Amino acid sequence: MLRLFGTDGVRGVANGLLTAELALTLSQSAATVLGHQQVAPGTRPTAVVARDPRISGEFIAAAVSAGLASAGVDVYDAGVLPTPAAAFLVDDIDADFGVMISASHNPAPDNGIKFLARGGHKLDDAAEDAIETQLGLAPPRPTGADVGRVRRFADAEDRYLVHLLRSLDGVSLKGMKIVLDCAHGAAAGVSPEAFTDAGAEVIVIGADPDGLNINDGYGSTHLGPLQDTVLAHQADLGIAHDGDADRCLAVDHTGEIIDGDQIMGILAIALKDAGTLVEDTLVVTVMSNLGLKLGMGAAGVHLVETAVGDRYVLAAMRAAGYNLGGEQSGHLIFADYATTGDGLLTGLQLAARVAATGKSARVLAAEAMTKLPQVLINVKGVDRTRAKTHEPLQAAVAQAEARLGETGRVLLRPSGTEPVVRVMVEAATAELAQSESEALAEIVKAELALTE
Repeated sequence: MLRLFGTDGVRGVANGLLTAELALTLSQSAATVLGHQQVAPGTRPTAVVARDPRISGEFIAAAVSAGLASAGVDVYDAGVLPTPAAAFLVDDIDADFGVMISASHNPAPDNGIKFLARGGHKLDDAAEDAIETQLGLAPPRPTGADVGRVRRFADAEDRYLVHLLRSLDGVSLKGMKIVLDCAHGAAAGVSPEAFTDAGAEVIVIGADPDGLNINDGYGSTHLGPLQDTVLAHQADLGIAHDGDADRCLAVDHTGEIIDGDQIMGILAIALKDAGTLVEDTLVVTVMSNLGLKLGMGAAGVHLVETAVGDRYVLAAMRAAGYNLGGEQSGHLIFADYATTGDGLLTGLQLAARVAATGKSARVLAAEAMTKLPQVLINVKGVDRTRAKTHEPLQAAVAQAEARLGETGRVLLRPSGTEPVVRVMVEAATAELAQSESEALAEIVKAELALTE
């Protein structure tokens, strides 16, 4: 059977792959694996359910809650809230697990179901496999008083807001003018309130969700409106969320984009200066810009690299107890405050660093790192399985790396599912990055071409 769980839960077109029937049966399976199997006999499990504002989230949330309650789980319905809020709330009320209904930065027709384990942590592969296995078995069928209840989680947003503001540790954003782009998503209500309560003057765009416009021309995947608004209002900073607000990208006062690597660099230095960066270490993926590695080395911050994906960053952080990590996409994890990426927390921490230092985000980004030009080419129709072992190709990579020297690198990444090899080259100049990536892409195409 095709595995339902992908890199971030079960995701697909709502009423296509992701039907009400699937949502209900998945939830019944999760009720057993994450609920009844984890609690003492005779104890009724509890779950937090939240969603982003996609129109399909309404029927999927209803199906999820129905599945959980029918299997004897008490449901706390938190309504529309960011993914990191759901994770926080699971831990805050000591729920047995949580369910977030969102397709993050995907367009409105898509949706997804993401389960969170006790403590608000993402599931490991074993837990996901157990839920899929349980789909083939009969779910619990309690009756009478043993049926679960569905209750509105009335103070869910307030709990999350208090948590966010506590993370600022007394730093005020008073005097700062900040533009927020909420992607017409889950942050539309809570993000403006958080930044306003922190003292900032807030201008808000992309905060009118109608169920169909999530991520449509706004948010972290469409930064043009944020750049224009920052310049038009002469703001100090712009913050962009994605649909479920687990990511954050920024724009400085000149309209220049500050990506996840730069934000990580700024905040790693901030934590190091405060003496709170565990082992002076930042966890990143192999896709982070080489400029971040060079900049962190100069600042005395060690980098640990993982495979691409926030789950791998989280695994490395938890294994060694590190407290800061993330991805170039703006998915940052502050282990002192959160169990998953949190775009609101990231934005607040970035703004707090600007306020505390009196330096602009542009200056802080320049102090943290100098971005090296990066070119990525997807080579299609090739045998991805041989990319790491094909000797002529590996020799070509070694030769390219020798030409690039210490200010460049080459990364070949086979796709996990498609006949595609991704060729990424960083170099001291854009021209050199382009020429080397194109040359390697041609070699990949010639050496690994699929034969009919």
